[in-house]
Amino acid sequence: MKFAELKDLTVPELSARSNDLRRELFNLQLQKASAQLEKTARLRVLRKDIARVETALTQRRKTQTPAK
Repeated sequence: MKFAELKDLTVPELSARSNDLRRELFNLQLQKASAQLEKTARLRVLRKDIARVETALTQRRKTQTPAK
């Protein structure tokens, strides 16, 4: 997932995407713990995707709320 793909999403869409990615990461971590995970690189990709989504969320929230 590229950051450019996240630019057009709204705050609720970004929150939903973040929840989905976190849920998938949790499931993959369970698979890793039980030695059933084949593609361990997917964990790293998911963590980076979550960071991108959270960064986009933070930026979006800062622009929506007026500074005090």
